[in-house]
Amino acid sequence: MSVPVAYQGNTSAAVADWLNKGDNAWQLTASTLVGLMSVPGMVVLYGGVVKKKWAVNSAFMALYAFAAVWICWVVWAYNMSFGEELLPFWGKAGPALDQAFLVGRASLPATAHYRADGTLETAMVEPYFPMATVVYFQCVFAAITLILVAGSLLGRMSFLAWMLFVPLWLTFSYTVGAFSVWGGGFLFQWGVIDYCGGYVIHIPAGVAGFTAAYWVGPRTKKDRENFPPNNILFALTGAGLLWMGWAGFNGGGPYAANVDSSMAILNTNICTAASLIVWTCLDAVFFKKPSVVGAVQAVITGLVCITPGAGVVQGWAALVMGVLSGSIPWYTMMVLHKRSKLLQRVDDTLGVIHTHGVAGLLGGVLTGLFAEPNLCNLFLPVTNSRGAFYGGTGGAQLGKQIAGALFVIGWNVVVTSIICVVIRLVVPLRMPEEKLAIGDDAVHGEEAYALWGDGEHYDDTKHGAEHSAAVAPV
Repeated sequence: MSVPVAYQGNTSAAVADWLNKGDNAWQLTASTLVGLMSVPGMVVLYGGVVKKKWAVNSAFMALYAFAAVWICWVVWAYNMSFGEELLPFWGKAGPALDQAFLVGRASLPATAHYRADGTLETAMVEPYFPMATVVYFQCVFAAITLILVAGSLLGRMSFLAWMLFVPLWLTFSYTVGAFSVWGGGFLFQWGVIDYCGGYVIHIPAGVAGFTAAYWVGPRTKKDRENFPPNNILFALTGAGLLWMGWAGFNGGGPYAANVDSSMAILNTNICTAASLIVWTCLDAVFFKKPSVVGAVQAVITGLVCITPGAGVVQGWAALVMGVLSGSIPWYTMMVLHKRSKLLQRVDDTLGVIHTHGVAGLLGGVLTGLFAEPNLCNLFLPVTNSRGAFYGGTGGAQLGKQIAGALFVIGWNVVVTSIICVVIRLVVPLRMPEEKLAIGDDAVHGEEAYALWGDGEHYDDTKHGAEHSAAVAPV
């Protein structure tokens, strides 16, 4: 990478007067932690939690999405999310590759917003580090969102269709949510609280995944009835990377290594731990066996639920949110799902509508209840806000949270449907039946494990009795 003329021969100039080295170092660390949640975190989680014959395909869908988002992000999508306003919910497309732009100080969104009485509602965020750091931080958020959507589509979506879906959905769905809530759009100006992604990442991922699953169609009947994890220890490893990586996910939200960042990380762990314990207890009581896969789901619902309010709620509220995130999504997934004809009809492979859609909506509503005024004042985008629990204008905040969620849900249902219909005109959304019967070996010509089993071609030169006798020791 070339060095800008202003910096050639003067390395000290790279440390500008406005640069806060501590904030920049933390933000780069937080960004990398979030990136590790996807690669290898979600790659390993998906590869382990699915049936053996889909391990390679599932992991590769995650890996491809991570790479594709990076290119789209720096070429056009970053500015659609955080650039100059095109519409109240969308920014103007443009590259984030210009070197002079990237070494400049970050400043987003572009405008502050004041109430009619002159009091500040939403403040302009001016991090003390380069714009390049923000591009990096926000890119890994966009990437993991697409990977979460993939969780609803594992085990049957055509890989070519997925290759088209990723840039289209990033462009026409993710950027709208990001600009509306974080980039200075109308939900930002209105004061909707989304500390670090409940409305930008998790509700869209759950709703879009469920919608896309409807259009793609279900897995084979055999796979739907019997889809055991091929490696639970891999799934636990992936879940562990998610949990620890979430320190960067929520801790990076304030764009500074400050008190708010510390509160966000602490609350994240409180909520997640409570969610796991509650979910495990419910499994033990109602199903007589504490499920490890259930515990993985609980970790995810806890992490998702706290995200909209991680740095603006107190510790006791995080504990309450953990109890609810370990019980309400458990109910919708383990009880309501089995009773609902709609939920049964749509084959959401990993239940993303529950772990991210329901948990994200729950977190957003609870943030509207529990957002503490003093903590809100530490988080610039929602200065002078308060939850309904604290009286005053808190009831209005709860209404804003619900209205914001409805916009995000509606946009994703419509736009995801349009994208799937358009892709279907070009290539099939679903793999042909012969590939669905075989899995990885037919789709990629590769297998996760060098063992013959369900979903592979029976090759008597490798698996037959005559071959076994031929290679057996005398």
